Amino acid sequence: MTLVAGVDSSTQSCKVVVRDLDTGVVVRSGRAGHPDGTEVAPIAWWDALLAAIHDAGGIADVAAISVAGQQHGMVVLDDRGEVIRDALLWNDTRSADAARQLIEEFGSDELVRRTGSLPVASFTATKLRWLRDTEPDNAARVAAVCLPHDWLTWRLLGYGPAGSSPLGPELDALVTDRSDASGTSYWSPSIEDYDRELLVAALGHDAVLPRVLGPSDRAGTTTDGVPGIPSGILIGPGAGDNAGAALGLGAREGDVIVSIGTSGTVFAVADAPAADRTGAVAGFADASGLFLPLVATLNAARVLDVTARLLGVDHTALGDLAAEAPSGSSGLVLVPYFEGERTPNLPDATATLSGMTLATTTRPGLARAAIEGMLCALADGLDAVRATGVHERRILIIGGASQNRAVQSIAAQIFDVPVEIPEPGEYVAAGAAVQAAWVLSGTRPEWPVETLARLASDTKPEIRAAYARAQARY
Repeated sequence: MTLVAGVDSSTQSCKVVVRDLDTGVVVRSGRAGHPDGTEVAPIAWWDALLAAIHDAGGIADVAAISVAGQQHGMVVLDDRGEVIRDALLWNDTRSADAARQLIEEFGSDELVRRTGSLPVASFTATKLRWLRDTEPDNAARVAAVCLPHDWLTWRLLGYGPAGSSPLGPELDALVTDRSDASGTSYWSPSIEDYDRELLVAALGHDAVLPRVLGPSDRAGTTTDGVPGIPSGILIGPGAGDNAGAALGLGAREGDVIVSIGTSGTVFAVADAPAADRTGAVAGFADASGLFLPLVATLNAARVLDVTARLLGVDHTALGDLAAEAPSGSSGLVLVPYFEGERTPNLPDATATLSGMTLATTTRPGLARAAIEGMLCALADGLDAVRATGVHERRILIIGGASQNRAVQSIAAQIFDVPVEIPEPGEYVAAGAAVQAAWVLSGTRPEWPVETLARLASDTKPEIRAAYARAQARY
């Protein structure tokens, strides 16, 4: 049996799955936690990766491995390969003003034309501008910029700070893939190249950027001298987390994925790059050679978390309560901007609950309003993706909340296309394993994904109409 491994270095944790090359069956897996916060020392990711590999029984019998990771995080290195400061993660919003500065300097239309996306605080370029303006001494030391999965791949290859890695600080050995590069705001999905002028505008000077690999390109092989990592293992190109999930689900053109996690994402596999001048849709590339127009929201599963805590129930009981209320929650509407919002770009917004009367303000009504509000915000994301030219054939809903029966039934009332619920799985790590198999065999594997539920659309347009009226107040 030939084995391959996939890694998901996410915001919260590092997961490793080891799969059979021929069948895709998960043979074993491991996990290790990451520190909380919106800025993290990258060495914590490396330690977690080694711990997760150990928890998975090691990778001595693995032929290939690939790393997917959280997008956008800013990892800055000096000329000795040392990390200059803790990495700013995608969910660190301190660079919101920097994003506005870049838009003012270049113009919205020009930035969308050149990079496929309008920069927001999540994107790497805005974090580099923040570094330039608030930590100029650190910015001046930057010799290379990379992303979380790039840095981990570099370390797996045996590179790193002088004296603590077998191959030393070869910055030119940094590699990335097109999906993660497309989230930087200085790489163009349409011409598949870096835009150095935008990098210099952000950072203040040029720097080494990772070489962008194709979907089946080899990053290299592991080498002797990296503790916990056997030598001779082939390494794939890696990917951003959402592109990794699309690969893990076996998504093809016309598939739309709605991921209900800490944040919410709506993304589609498309055959052409997107360029949304409104900035709602990020025109990313995917990890298969196509494109991945994406909408991200800051508020998703946490909407259900806070409502469940307020009502003193767990998520199952929250769903049971929601099932007691009628569609539309009798007019009770929650606009769930508890953490501000990224799409629409309202970083200082707060949540609102409207339509409260003595009759509507009930435990079941609030439970259902929370689920409806969360899903309506994601349905708005689907509309924005459609506006870029996507023609969807189905929606795949993933994430822990997708297993809640009330979420499933309400999704069928809010989304106007068929909904499928895949079996629970570590799809980002699974996608990285697909990459590992692809570079090893030369062919993208067709591993099966089980579907737990298929729901025909039973649209109740009045739900979204009420939500739209409440959301319009922003």
